[in-house]
Amino acid sequence: MSEGKKPLIIVESPAKAKTIEKYLGGKAKVIASKGHIKDLPERELGVDIKNGFKPKFLIVKGKGKIVQALKDAASKASICYLGSDPDREGEAIAWHIAEEIRKVNPNISRVLFYEVTKKGIEEGLKSSRDLDRNLYESQVGRRILDRLVGYMVSPLLWRKVASGLSAGRVQSPALRLIVEREREIEAFKPEEYWVISAFLRKGDKKPFVARLRKIGGVEARIGSEEEATRVCERLKDARFIVANIKKKEVQKAPPPPFITSSLQQEAWRHLHLSPKQTMMIAQELYEGIEIPGEGLVGLITYMRTDSFRLSSDAVEEARELIKKRFGSDFLPPKPPVYRAKGRSQDAHEAIRPTSVLRTPETLKGVLKHEHFRLYELIYNRFLASQMCKALSDETECDIEAKDALFCAKASVLKFPGFLQVWREERDEKDEGDEDKTTVPEDLALGDELCLEELTKEQRFTKPKPRYSDATLIRELEERGIGRPSTYAIIVSHLLEKGYVERVEGKLRPTELGRIVCDLLTMHFGEIVDYGFTAKMEENLDKIASGEKKHTEVLSEFYKDFSLALEKAKKEMDLKNLGQSEAKCPECGSPLVVRVSKSGVFLGCSRFPECRFVTEFSRDEHGNVKVQSDQDLGLCPVCNAKLVLRNGRFGRFIACSRYPECKFTKPVLLSERCPTCNAPLVEKKSSKGKVFYSCSGYPKCKFSTRFKPISRNCPQCGAPSLFEGSGKRKSVFCLKEGCEYAEGRRPARRRKAQ
Repeated sequence: MSEGKKPLIIVESPAKAKTIEKYLGGKAKVIASKGHIKDLPERELGVDIKNGFKPKFLIVKGKGKIVQALKDAASKASICYLGSDPDREGEAIAWHIAEEIRKVNPNISRVLFYEVTKKGIEEGLKSSRDLDRNLYESQVGRRILDRLVGYMVSPLLWRKVASGLSAGRVQSPALRLIVEREREIEAFKPEEYWVISAFLRKGDKKPFVARLRKIGGVEARIGSEEEATRVCERLKDARFIVANIKKKEVQKAPPPPFITSSLQQEAWRHLHLSPKQTMMIAQELYEGIEIPGEGLVGLITYMRTDSFRLSSDAVEEARELIKKRFGSDFLPPKPPVYRAKGRSQDAHEAIRPTSVLRTPETLKGVLKHEHFRLYELIYNRFLASQMCKALSDETECDIEAKDALFCAKASVLKFPGFLQVWREERDEKDEGDEDKTTVPEDLALGDELCLEELTKEQRFTKPKPRYSDATLIRELEERGIGRPSTYAIIVSHLLEKGYVERVEGKLRPTELGRIVCDLLTMHFGEIVDYGFTAKMEENLDKIASGEKKHTEVLSEFYKDFSLALEKAKKEMDLKNLGQSEAKCPECGSPLVVRVSKSGVFLGCSRFPECRFVTEFSRDEHGNVKVQSDQDLGLCPVCNAKLVLRNGRFGRFIACSRYPECKFTKPVLLSERCPTCNAPLVEKKSSKGKVFYSCSGYPKCKFSTRFKPISRNCPQCGAPSLFEGSGKRKSVFCLKEGCEYAEGRRPARRRKAQ
């Protein structure tokens, strides 16, 4: 190399390239590959199964100019540093770039930037290494496995079920989890029980609540109102005596710093950000944000990690800030140590701010709203992880009344510790929380209490709730399914394919999702088997560590997979799982589930002799409800019955004699357009997302993703208001020029056109 040549650093994103170039101050040229430059071909399998599963990687369509620019820059560089993301995916990108530039410059080295800061960049360049073949082969193995499943099973679903469907090696067991949970909910039979509460008072103190726990020394199980009434009648004149008091100090340890899965879970709980949104925002915070006076700054460490490890410098900086801001009482004598579970790679640090001196307060008004909220979450979680435990004084009091035993529980926060900066959000409210009350501090053994009131309350046992984004990711993580880099993709893919839909923030399988899940379970048991999927992840880890070869893992998988594939080609049939108890209203034959490009529907089992079709839904127990039972009227063209259909772009009313008669009309909502007052209609985009538009289109082009509400705007008189999504519901007007809102108006909305 001639003198005067600069080093070249190749990273994935232009934002990251700009940040690194700024820190290096012209000492190196930094350019971006903009992600992968090579992948398997789109229109063929691209894997030579007979020749050791050799992949056919091609330049990604549209990346030719980028590859040529990389070669040109490499030919003029003293050394080429490949700085793609520090994970398996990044290693594969680096490997493919090296294959292309090696001919013009063989002086190539791999660098890992765990944080895009001056220190992180310098440390990465100092510890550069050769490309890791094992890590690369692990990623190649994963890509080939995914291609074999997707490219071979998906076309089978197209032929047997409907076009556009897909099967995925990791998404399929995730879908099975959601479907099985839904069926558990449908099969669940609620049991009635009654809670009896005593409102008690000591002297002139404030009353407190005690719950009935035992009768005659046995746990109280009251199953009817009559029984509850008898118990209350028998105890209303009883003496209530304090029989036992237990007091103890309870310590609550701080949570560990974020890893990918916990970040996605807490971002959903606290901020209602989907895993996909969380990772997109985190990527931008990692790569660099323009900060006044500083320029481009990487604000957090790398966000795809399963390790709780932290650098000693970061821990020391956090401890100094905690001591200064909160005092020595909030600082433990030694930094807490958090150990990862299971198959943690421990290759990266946990997710943390690159500097705790860059507080959220200093970035308010600088970062976009969602970026600020996520940064604040990451910052507070990291700070909390280095603080002292929270301390509470808990009191449990047993109170006797005849042969009944009541219990009162109280908890008083004694020292906040890490709770000073971190609040916890739970997926489901614990009924035990309702038992927490306050009891008089001077309550003593033998005290007789005054009964103010005995109440009885009817309750019913509840099934397990549907998965939320957070609880699904937690379940996948606990079962060893997927990796930090795949959790967000799994959830978004299930939604985009229409296999799952969000209902009140929870994931519910669609009819299509049920069918695909059942077919895969029936014919490709290994693909949806939780243990097998977790075992495959372990094998990919072993490839990365050099314990196994990817060809060995692929051969083991393909042996059984190919047999299942051939069998499914002969036996897969919707008839095996499409029966319903409903009868055809035209000929009396059973109705069966069918699938078309437009969606899932019921059709007569005597097709093509009888062509009756209709939409259907399910009741709370999963039983099929035929939608045509509703009075939709008769077709104005042929006088046949009209039925409700669920098409690719939303619901519509159609003739039951389709395809002979192709009459259709939209389903009009009761809510009206705020622009022209015409009825609104519910539609779906090409990606399956629901939106609402004016029935007067194309004359009126109003459309929005927000759900309409039948309420007039009190400010401008518009015929409908709209409701935002998320935990904290907001209601607002979308009439042009009106700013009426109850709660916070969403930052971005689709405006009337």
